[in-house]
Amino acid sequence: MDTGFDLRKHDGVDVFLRDCPTRAVLELIAGKWTMLVLVALEDGRPMRFAELRRRLDGVTAKVLTGTLRALEREGLLTRAVYPTVPPRVEYRLTALGREVGGLLQGITDWAQANVAAVVAAREEFDERAARPPAAVE
Repeated sequence: MDTGFDLRKHDGVDVFLRDCPTRAVLELIAGKWTMLVLVALEDGRPMRFAELRRRLDGVTAKVLTGTLRALEREGLLTRAVYPTVPPRVEYRLTALGREVGGLLQGITDWAQANVAAVVAAREEFDERAARPPAAVE
């Protein structure tokens, strides 16, 4: 399959191919809760589970647990358990996680700066879509 992309320049990686391992990384990072966890931890400060859950309004404990495990498995965050009663668990981004967290912070900043324009475009589209089709003469 020719994608018009020289795989030799990228160690045989082509994100547009279904079996490319890069695609799995992008799918993880593009997940809503993954992005928000990475941005929440991007400042380098460790956070406990309950603090993250409060920060990420609407996330369930089950989804947050799965997201944190996936990020730990991929080397984007570390989980530190302290032998206290009850045990204290903290999450912190690794260097790799901080790198992608910084990129996602830029996307978050863009989204916040442009949300009004996106909402206006959405409303304009919905208005046009709701109108009956114009008669062709």
